[in-house]
Formats: sequence, C-alpha cells, structure tokens
Amino acid sequence: MKPLAYRVRPKDFKDIVGQDHLVGEKGVITKMLNNNTLFSMILYGQAGCGKTSIAEIIASHFPLSSFSFNASVDNKAKLIEISESTKYHENTVVIIDEIHRMKKDIQDFLLPYLENGSLILIGLTTENPYRAINPAIRSRCHIYRMNEISEADVIKLLRNTIQNEGLKQIDDEILKYIANVSSCEIRSALNILEIVNMLDQEDIKMENVVELVGKKSILIDEKGENFYDTTSAMIKSIRGSDPDAALHYLARLLKTEDLLFIGRRLMCLAYEDIGLGNPSIGPRVYAAVHSALELGLPEARLPLSYAVIDLATSPKSNSAYLAIDKALADLENLKSMKIPPHIVNKELKSGKYEYKYPHDYPNDYVEQQYMPDELLGKVYYEPKDTGNYERAIKKYLEFLKSQNK
Repeated sequence: MKPLAYRVRPKDFKDIVGQDHLVGEKGVITKMLNNNTLFSMILYGQAGCGKTSIAEIIASHFPLSSFSFNASVDNKAKLIEISESTKYHENTVVIIDEIHRMKKDIQDFLLPYLENGSLILIGLTTENPYRAINPAIRSRCHIYRMNEISEADVIKLLRNTIQNEGLKQIDDEILKYIANVSSCEIRSALNILEIVNMLDQEDIKMENVVELVGKKSILIDEKGENFYDTTSAMIKSIRGSDPDAALHYLARLLKTEDLLFIGRRLMCLAYEDIGLGNPSIGPRVYAAVHSALELGLPEARLPLSYAVIDLATSPKSNSAYLAIDKALADLENLKSMKIPPHIVNKELKSGKYEYKYPHDYPNDYVEQQYMPDELLGKVYYEPKDTGNYERAIKKYLEFLKSQNK
C-alpha cells in the first residue's frame, strides 16, 4: 500500500490548506485556471506547505505535456530532452523542484524557451527567490509566496484525513501534539498520523504516541506546550529586555532542533524591534545565525545564545518597522501619485523642473520637494530616544528643518 501522505495528496485546490490567497475562491492561481491562462511562476515557502501539490494540480488542469525536474539531482541532458518536446507541442509545462539549486548553465539554457513561452516553468523552492534565483529567470516568472501552515490548518487536515480514510479516532490533544512535532509540515504530520494509526484504539494515548514518535518530538517541555507559543514568549522576552527569560525559551526551542526557524525569527526581530536603536545588531545576529547553521547542534546553542543576549540587552526601536508599514498603508489606500518632475529630472537645466544636487549646497543639503503632492507634510519616520544612534538621527533631522527657515 502506498504511504498515507501520497494517498491523500490533494487533487483539487479545495483540498489545499492555508493557501487561500493563491488557490481559494478568489485566489490569483484559481482565477488563472478559471480563465484558462497559464504563465511561468515560482512558488516559495516552507517544506510541506503544498507547493508540489499546487504545481501538479495546475499542470493537470491543462491538456499539455508536463514534466518534472529536480535541480538537485537531474542534469542538463534531461532538460534538453524536455525542451525537445516543444517541437511537437505548442506549450510544455516543466515543474522544477529546488529551483534555487539550478546551475547557471541550465538556467541560461532555459531562458529562450521561457522568453517565447514554449516552456511554462513552475519553480518550487524553500528559499527566497529574490536572493536565491537568477534575476534573468526571476524576471520571466510571477513569484508567489506560500503561507506558513498553522497548527489549526494541520489539525483540520488530520481530522479530515481520519474521517475520509476511515482511520482510528484520535483526540484533539494528540492531534495538536502531532502538529507541533511535525513543525506544521503537512507531509511529516501525515506520516506521523500513519504511524500512530498502527496502535490499537485503546492504546492511542499521549504517552504511547510520544514514545512511538521518539526523539524527533517537539515537546518543548513535559506539558507539550505549543511550539509557536514558546517562540512568541522568546520574542516578547527579548522585546521586553529580559535576557534570562529569553534564554529559557531559547533552551526550549533548541529541543526542536529547528535551527533555521529559530534563526529566521531572531533575524526578523533584529530589524523589527531593535532596528535603529542599535543598527549594527542586524549583521551581528545574521553572523550568529549562520554560524549556528554551519556548526549544527549541540554547538549551535553558543552563537544563538550570544544573539539572544545581544538582542535582549540592546536599546530597542521599532521606528523603521512603523515607518514602512505607514508608507505601505498609504500606497494601498491612496490613488496613484506622480513623482515630482524635478526628481524624475528628465528635463535637465529646464529652470522650473531642475533638480538641485544637495552636494552643491552648504551642509550637503538644499530644500526641495521630494514627496508627491498628495503626501506633502506626511511623516512616516519618527526617531526614538532609546539609543545614541537614533538620538543623533533625531538631532540631525531637527538641524535640517532649521535650515529651511
């Protein structure tokens, strides 16, 4: 018998969990299929979030030849063979897994086929494509980020699977444990469910399930507290400048052995909560996280401990986070706004629209309009007083304002 995760692989978008922004009723990919339109795209997100299932559903919707290619193990010869099919079919779909690992010569080979549309690429990756994928490939694809799968999504999926597959009944506490132990990775959660289903009905109890799953368990303590609650507690402890509490929660999270997840949260926090209060901390945390990934456990605890203490004891400022969110909100809520013509600077030395080069003026500053007319006087960035660096920024901005008088 085929594995459970294979048997219940979604055959329709309605069976995909957590990705309504793409494949829900109003999702962009759903609309694409409803309009019988197909274009190259890259799907990126955590392992087990449904990338492959979405790609296969898209390919099955169209009466086209479709092929799979894994950039980690397949070679250029296979891609040449796939491209040959375009001589006999107007369009060919190629699903490329781990596209971030694709070698440059293979990427270059693909470009003309993507350019003329004879190959439709659906790339799958766990990495950020804006950093990990060749810009030439990226510019020819629509890029869609997959949502992280929530605990609630996994529990719902497990319940449906138990009902549809006629599996043994499992209580909610154990389903919650399975969601946590799998790091909310759907494939892993289904594999665990299949193992648990091997127990007799009367033996499906928490202690037996924990023993069956083994050391991979993400029981963060003996009570099996929620993985994401513990992550939130660590972040809030750092934000609250309590290094001891932050280290306690880091220690719990290290039991999960999910170094990538922990590292990403710390890097995000460095820019969201510390920011300009201590601008050098971002590169320091980045270096610590990458050292942890290189070292692996148990040594990874050392750079991660360093990062957590550094973050918790640092001056805090969320001014950059607040500023960009205000700017993004205006972009969503206001109509299109024109850039002032002298900033576009297409008419050099035209008098009225001449751009003033700040370095030609005292203190490298000259007053002129940069904001679109609709946003004149709008303030997004408001410096805080928690760190020396941002206090200096505040003083400098006040000095510039005084030059306008």
